[in-house]
Amino acid sequence: MDKIRAKLLSLPRRHKRILQVLTDISLVWFALWMAFVVRLGLDELVNPFTQHVWLFVSAPVIAIPLFIRFGMYRAVMRYFGNDALIAIIKAVTLSSLILGVVVYWYSNHQNVVPRSIIFNYWWLSLIMIGGLRLAMRQYFMGDWFSAAQHVPFTSRDDGLPKVAIYGAGAAGNQLVAALRMGRVMRPVAFIDDDCGIADRVISGLQVYKPKHIQQMIDNTGAQEILLAIPSSNRGRRREILGFLEGFPLHVRSVPGFMDLASGRVKVDDIQEVDIADLLGRDAVPAQADLLEHCITGQSVLVTGAGGSIGSELCRQILTLRPTTLLLFEHSEFNLYSILSELEQRVARESLSIRLLPILGSVRNPDKLLDVMKTWRVDTVYHAAAYKHVPMVEHNIAEGVLNNVIGTLNTAQAALQAGVANFVLISTDKAVRPTNVMGSTKRLAELTLQALSRELAPVLFGDTSNVSRVNKTRFTMVRFGNVLGSSGSVIPLFHKQIKSGGPLTVTHPKITRYFMTIPEAAQLVIQAGSMGQGGDVFVLDMGEPVRIVELAEKMIHLSGLSVRSEKNLHGDIAIEFTGLRPGEKLYEELLIGDNVAATQHPMIMTANEDHLSWDVLKVKLSELLAAVDQDDYARVRQLLRDTVSGYTPDGEIVDWIYQQRRLEP
Repeated sequence: MDKIRAKLLSLPRRHKRILQVLTDISLVWFALWMAFVVRLGLDELVNPFTQHVWLFVSAPVIAIPLFIRFGMYRAVMRYFGNDALIAIIKAVTLSSLILGVVVYWYSNHQNVVPRSIIFNYWWLSLIMIGGLRLAMRQYFMGDWFSAAQHVPFTSRDDGLPKVAIYGAGAAGNQLVAALRMGRVMRPVAFIDDDCGIADRVISGLQVYKPKHIQQMIDNTGAQEILLAIPSSNRGRRREILGFLEGFPLHVRSVPGFMDLASGRVKVDDIQEVDIADLLGRDAVPAQADLLEHCITGQSVLVTGAGGSIGSELCRQILTLRPTTLLLFEHSEFNLYSILSELEQRVARESLSIRLLPILGSVRNPDKLLDVMKTWRVDTVYHAAAYKHVPMVEHNIAEGVLNNVIGTLNTAQAALQAGVANFVLISTDKAVRPTNVMGSTKRLAELTLQALSRELAPVLFGDTSNVSRVNKTRFTMVRFGNVLGSSGSVIPLFHKQIKSGGPLTVTHPKITRYFMTIPEAAQLVIQAGSMGQGGDVFVLDMGEPVRIVELAEKMIHLSGLSVRSEKNLHGDIAIEFTGLRPGEKLYEELLIGDNVAATQHPMIMTANEDHLSWDVLKVKLSELLAAVDQDDYARVRQLLRDTVSGYTPDGEIVDWIYQQRRLEP
């Protein structure tokens, strides 16, 4: 059967059409002959070669051109659907009516043909021509019994993974059709919360209530559950995932409607459960006026445009229609990647936006100033930073130069170029930091806070002592970890689960705040539109998440169990590796308790201590001198003196510092 199917599928399109036409002619003749049998019975069998020859000639002559006109030979049999079925009904009905007119006219002149023959011919043709096409669709899909699970003697094991679909709505039914056609998984059941369809059969699959999942597993042998509930909010999805954790099933999902509508994914693109669903927090709708204030119709620059946050900022800025979007990035590959993506979108949506990719480093102040002046930048989103805590701890000089001096260079260039809005992407690790990364980000905040309070500052490094008029509104936005960013624990856990474990967690009590990248970027844009200058905005990150609990949930939703002292035969173990250099057990978002609400429910503003610009410039000079001399003990001391709450934990682990200590 497989060889015949493959042979038929490999035929040229012309040969397939000829075969269909010949088959339809045969079916028309057979339907007409059977119409006589139904009307006259077997005792008066009609011989088509001697009786009513004109009728058996007329039927295909009338029908086949109509079949061609209605596109019955253009439809691909494997994807035969409702539209093709309606076309068949129209074509057969019209051909039967025309044949009825011919019979009426011809019967007045020669042999009389019973009028009921036409009605019999009509419904027999529908059954034969439409039924054959439906049967051939199943045949070419290679799944004769996909919709016949409850028919006796039709059950079989084809070796495909058995999956249950959670959600018997439109998305679930589309998914079932896609899975049957793709023959990668075998759908065996639906699960749905709607009591009105419980225990019914949809698309040949029985619908189970959630409380009967174990019964469904026993009856069908399902190994996975695919979530087909794209319209559900995150709170509801979190409830469902929490309930499914108790079953030995791998849980995955189909994309949401927005992803489907945008064409980025198809309904049968199965993906791992979105970790954002485990957090169960729905994003607050954006406020259009805040989104557009600093972007629409303006020239916008994003530093670190190829990074996790920078690239998402670029995507969202593009939808807000700036006149020019400058992508400033020091990594050629990252810049190429985001540029290619944005260029395709600009072409697809016919956007009148200039995209300008600029290779450069925020450590080059002249380049920054030249770019901002040349393209008359109105708004800067400064996302360029080194943010991986252990990496910066081992490379202190680069952390200081990139995070502190890079921010200083970008801010001073913005001030000199008359940029109206400057938004710094900060981090919760800047609050009472225990690491170099956090302390340098807090020092970057202090730099902007100091500059924002100066109406005409003398810039750092300006030996001419010329005051510059400050027209720039500096703001900072502080938030925690973003899901899926470079260095995030989530991709690491996915990789470790695929390789059979173990999952590595630094400490059993370690917690982190999490937010999705799109939500964080959207809130950054809105926060940047608020405030008078020098404001530190803090995003509402929800409740902190214990990393070990997150690891356990990911193991369970992969259909596996955690190996522990209580469960020695579990699938995947969780190992605790100890805190890495500079890592904290708990992160915070506020240095003090002085926090106020804003016009956005997810954004707060913090009133925190700051330094004067003249004092800060002295501190920056001393810090740069210590970095130039590779005096990292001095660097640590200066950061401790400048950054409130900085309490480094452990010895200095900078590679250069350690190596020099080993030298005689």
